[in-house]
Amino acid sequence: MVIVGGITRLTHSGLSMSEYKLVTDMLPPMNEQEWHDAFEIYKQFPEYQKLNYHFTLEDFKDIYFWEWLHRLIGRIIGLVFFIPFIYFLLTKQLTRKTTYKSLFLMFLGGFQGFLGWYMVKSGLIDRPDVSHYRLAIHLIAAFITFAATFWVALDIIYPNRNPVNKPFRNLIILGTVVLLIQIIWGAFVAGLDAGWVHNHWPLMSEGKLIHDTVFIERETLWKNLTEGRSGVQFVHRYLAYIVVFIIGLIAYKARKMKLTTPQKNSIIALLGIVILQFVLGVFTLILAVPVWLGVVHQVGAFFLLSAMTFTLHRFR
Repeated sequence: MVIVGGITRLTHSGLSMSEYKLVTDMLPPMNEQEWHDAFEIYKQFPEYQKLNYHFTLEDFKDIYFWEWLHRLIGRIIGLVFFIPFIYFLLTKQLTRKTTYKSLFLMFLGGFQGFLGWYMVKSGLIDRPDVSHYRLAIHLIAAFITFAATFWVALDIIYPNRNPVNKPFRNLIILGTVVLLIQIIWGAFVAGLDAGWVHNHWPLMSEGKLIHDTVFIERETLWKNLTEGRSGVQFVHRYLAYIVVFIIGLIAYKARKMKLTTPQKNSIIALLGIVILQFVLGVFTLILAVPVWLGVVHQVGAFFLLSAMTFTLHRFR
């Protein structure tokens, strides 16, 4: 789901399905007439009228595929969760606590579907692109939904808690919070196509979109850091250094502690993935975000949050 979602964003396919039908959208158009009908609907909205007016039916089919697949996998995830949950509930294999947790996860999944449509709506009125704020909400909600699901699974795998050093645990919590903020700004970068400017490292040299590379380009500093291409890339770059520093500090402090095997594994995974993710980020930037590398970088963030969740769970 994360991979297909990344491809959908990076290929600008998200507005190809401008209507939401819970059941009938399960299948794509099945004949030439249905494809023409879908294309005619797409032509009524700003993305076609302002950006993709040169599209042929074959071009439309390419972007339609990714958005349809993204929505289909969303429905499949719902079924994969709901059907086993009902089975385990009816056969009384769930504790009351796990049942409540599962209901909360079900709510998060349903809410994520709503956020997806809320995001798409922002690109159907007067602008040919979705709001980068709504894109960030949609992405971070997906990551949090996964992290919460993973946490519930870890509760079942590791029912016992470990004695922990509270300052060390708080450092991991800080790292998790900073990582979530970094993921949000990563969504801002994707939503504003900010990876296409300042394609140099380590300095922010002039990028490809010359007219939009001046750092101060909005009315206030805050707007520049949240709405300007240069500003959001600046934040995303330097938050990456902070994330690496905090995780490095976690690994350094863990060296002096007596750890269980899962705790050791969590620290090793965390350190290895953050280094890989940092390198991926640098290459994604200097190569001006090729689709495959942008997707790999997003998946790297997914695994980094997984490692951070595992680490936090083992040191709670």
